[in-house]
Amino acid sequence: MACTFFFEPETVSQEPGQRHAPPLDLHACALCAKPLARNSDIFMYMGDTPFCSDDCRYEQINHDAALARQQASSRRKQQQQAQAQAQRSAREAPAPAPVSAAAVSAKANVSVAS
Repeated sequence: MACTFFFEPETVSQEPGQRHAPPLDLHACALCAKPLARNSDIFMYMGDTPFCSDDCRYEQINHDAALARQQASSRRKQQQQAQAQAQRSAREAPAPAPVSAAAVSAKANVSVAS
């Protein structure tokens, strides 16, 4: 039997002067939107996301995992592209002009014997 506190959330004060925490919406499954009955089990995920069955919750978990893998793959591709661009830029940059001994001695007011 489901606990009634899931269906009648109280707003909890976090700190004086701050807003109250928003009440949880536990009236429908987060995946299939099936209404949650007072006398049925509620399957929770990520703290406050309700599901009508273990199957719906499992499907959401798999979806979140696939999304996380896709985002990680995208980040890796962006990093690899940035590294490749930096390497191309380093290869294409003109080499600094060689400095002659006469130019160095002129700047330092030192005579160079050759």
